[in-house]
Formats: sequence, C-alpha cells, structure tokens
Amino acid sequence: MMRRRLCQFALAGCSLLAGPYLAAQTLAPTAPAAQSAQLVAGEPKNINEWLMRMHEASRKRSYIGTFVVSYDGVMSSAKIWHVCEGTQQVERVETLTGAPRSIFRHNDQVVTFLPGQKVARTERRESLGLFPELLRSADSRIAEFYKARQEGSERVAGVDADIVALIPKDAMRFGYRVWVEPKRGMVVKLQTLDGEGKVLEQAAFSELQFDAPVKMDKLVQMMGKVDGYRIEKPELVKTTASAEGWVLKTPVAGFQPMSCYKRPGATPARGEPMQWVFSDGLASVSVFAEPFDAERHLKESRMSIGATQSLTRRLDAYWLTVMGEVPVATLRLFADGLERRK
Repeated sequence: MMRRRLCQFALAGCSLLAGPYLAAQTLAPTAPAAQSAQLVAGEPKNINEWLMRMHEASRKRSYIGTFVVSYDGVMSSAKIWHVCEGTQQVERVETLTGAPRSIFRHNDQVVTFLPGQKVARTERRESLGLFPELLRSADSRIAEFYKARQEGSERVAGVDADIVALIPKDAMRFGYRVWVEPKRGMVVKLQTLDGEGKVLEQAAFSELQFDAPVKMDKLVQMMGKVDGYRIEKPELVKTTASAEGWVLKTPVAGFQPMSCYKRPGATPARGEPMQWVFSDGLASVSVFAEPFDAERHLKESRMSIGATQSLTRRLDAYWLTVMGEVPVATLRLFADGLERRK
C-alpha cells in the first residue's frame, strides 16, 4: 500500500490497477469567498485557476527530489527525477525503503522494474493528473465542494512555501493542506485531513532541487534496459461501466466518472474484472467488480490505511471492492448504489 501511495504522488495518473488486481465534514469556518479567492497575492484569482497553476508547474518543471510519505508512524520514501522538454515528460522513481523498485514514465508509458524478481512490468496509464496527484480533472467543479483559505507560510525542503487549506463543504470528502512554492507554483508538501482537522497522511519533499540538470535521453535509455528481466504486460481494456452491465443508480454528489477498465480472460460468462474510477477533482474513488469466489472472498470487511479507506461487499454473483481517499460513509454510497443491469 505504501509503494502504491508513493507511485500515486510520483507518477502521472494513479496506477489504475497497481499490484495484484483488486487488492486492496466540516472544518473550521473559512474566510468569506472574496477573501478566500485571494490565495496568494498577485496569483490566480480563484481556486480552479490556482490548482491548475500547480498542475502545470508539476508538468513543466525539471527537478530532483527526495519524497517522503508518512501516516500512523509508518514512513516510506523515494528519490524522484523529473524532466520536461516541450510536450515530452520523463520521470524516474527509486524507492528508498522496502523492496527495491524502479519506476520510469515516458508520457503515458510506464515501466516498473522489480530487481528482486527480475521482472519488468510495462503498461500504459491514462494521465488524470500529474505530481503531486492533487488535481484530477482540469474541468472539475472543485469550488462547488471545497473552500480555500490561506494559512501563512513555512519553509519546506529548503524553499519558502505558502500554505493553503482546501476545506470540504460537506462530510463526504477529506480536506487538504497544501504547501506551494510561490514563484513556480509547485507543491512541495501535502497533508490529507479528516473532518476534525486531524492529519491522516502527509507527503512532502525532504530535499528538492529545481531546474536540475536531468537528461531526458539518459532516463529514456535507462527505461529501455530490460535485458535479464522477464517482461510482463498486464492486459487492460478501456471500456464503460454500462457496456459491462453496471450502473450507479444514485450519483454521489460531486463525483464524476473518469475512466473504466477491465481485465480480459477471467470468466467471461460471469463478467470480467472491472475498475470504474470517479473523482470530484481532488479526491478519487475506485469501484472494483469481479466474479465472486468463495475461496478468496471470505467475508465483507473495511480497512483504513492513512487516508486510504476501503470496503468490500458481495452483490449477488459479484464481489465489490470500493477504495479511495474519502470517508468510509462516501464509499458506502458507491457500494450501495452499484447495480447490475445485465
């Protein structure tokens, strides 16, 4: 789970099917809207523009940094190299804790090297947003569900950063506290907060070098060195939930469907495993559906790891897993609202 979380922050787009398939509020009152819109003096005048500026900064900047994710006393870190030349982007992520793992991304092509297993997993991932995986959708209605409030400034990883709180307007989503380097608009630290303002999870650079001399061609060459590795190419097919016979009978406020994939070759007669992704622009929820297997699916459960919540339930001949960085009550709305139509 920790490695998955690091990859979410470090790579373009969350890993829709990372690891084994199907693995598994109201804060303090805010300033008036006119005041909260002035997030940083001289910068974008509303929350969507401000978030888009961060999104673009993460794409267009070249940097090298050490990134640390922590929750509940658990900590994991990775070294990140990111370079952008025109429309081309390349990243390299080396885990510094746990089992060795190297992840390379060239635009939407991702190769994950697992030295211990001598496996190189290559796949395409749809880009829903770039590091730090905060902005999920360029045309989202974020301001309808979150308020923004400036909370001063602080030094992070050797750079001065402005602090902005993104506060949910209801109890269906978590809040965020974001540290942004004002000159470049890049996020250097991010906290996910529960309804009482408690930090569920924190991700931050411990060191960061902007405009670093990262060579794109060198990273691309490293990405292609697969000699001695067994190549795995997970087969995913883009689809729609309706085409797979699923519908969310009651929409969950603010969450729009973003993508849907299935993994062919399982048990076509009962339906192939599917993942349906939703987002409100900041938070995302994944709904997984697969044929029920009595040997693997022993009992319904729920789990919480940092900001990531998950729950499972049986629906007739299917097993549902719903997970995301939202309160469990929000996950239940998805689980209860999913319906099989064919």
